[in-house]
Amino acid sequence: MLSLDRWYWAVGAAWWIFVNTASRGETLVRGFRRLLGTVTGLAAGILVAVPADGAAVPTALVVAVCVFGIFYTAPLSYSWMMFWVTLMVGMLYGLLGVLHPGLLGLRLQETAVGALAAAVAVALVLPVTTHAATDAWIRRAVHSVHASTRQAARRLAGDEAADPSPHIAEFELLLGRVRMAVAPLVHPLSPLRARKVRARRILALLDDCARQARGLAEVAADPYASHDARLTAACERVEAAVHTLVCRAPGRAGRAGAAAVARERSAGERAAAEARPAPLLASPQAAEPHPAAERALAHLHGLEEALEQLATPLHSAPRAPLSAAA
Repeated sequence: MLSLDRWYWAVGAAWWIFVNTASRGETLVRGFRRLLGTVTGLAAGILVAVPADGAAVPTALVVAVCVFGIFYTAPLSYSWMMFWVTLMVGMLYGLLGVLHPGLLGLRLQETAVGALAAAVAVALVLPVTTHAATDAWIRRAVHSVHASTRQAARRLAGDEAADPSPHIAEFELLLGRVRMAVAPLVHPLSPLRARKVRARRILALLDDCARQARGLAEVAADPYASHDARLTAACERVEAAVHTLVCRAPGRAGRAGAAAVARERSAGERAAAEARPAPLLASPQAAEPHPAAERALAHLHGLEEALEQLATPLHSAPRAPLSAAA
């Protein structure tokens, strides 16, 4: 309806907004960023591309800068990447001799149509909510912390084959996915203030879990770290905190979600029973606590506290104020 020649601009915008997004919020935020980058790029095109009018030397210089800007800003900001793409397109159309303000306006309209199409698709065709996507990644991250804690406890108990490092590396990757999932909620323009506060709180507590897990792994790597019966009790408390955190289904999960949580809990309990280190009886040589054991206890206590605090933002309604939930 807008153009028989440039319709692919809208199709491309809808595709690139929709691809590689995992939730409704991610798609909406990317659509906004693409539209913002297009608007600013068109403004720069009016100021730079139209006066250049296809001159070879200025066009080559600006296009070179745009190519650098695209690759430099792509990992940092989708809006800036689209700014450079739009400016480069304007310069190239000027080089072809077909650039005029009406063409730039058409690109804005086609981009807006593509962003609207992506928003409709993610709302009606594939309605994956931001809350559901975030909750799934958080559960996987908590299980990874649990696995690293079990491995560290086994290492402290004397099992040299136990290694928490792979689980900590996995947790770091999952934490990155959590950040991507909650990015729409912590966006500066997000109108959902209660969910923004909740998302920031969750990220802060997960960062604390990562810090405590890394510290525990470092202590477990100490060849002189001796087993302490208190470590077994602390690991069991961490395990209980994890089960409390991941095995309470949200109110809207439904029967299928409850069944999945039950299966998840039974599997976790079986794995924990198999991997839990057996407590050792105190011996005269163990009367003096080892410094490494004290540090491990501190990390375990910190991990337990962070997991318990995660229960408040995760087990309450997504839109409820965090203070009321607490």
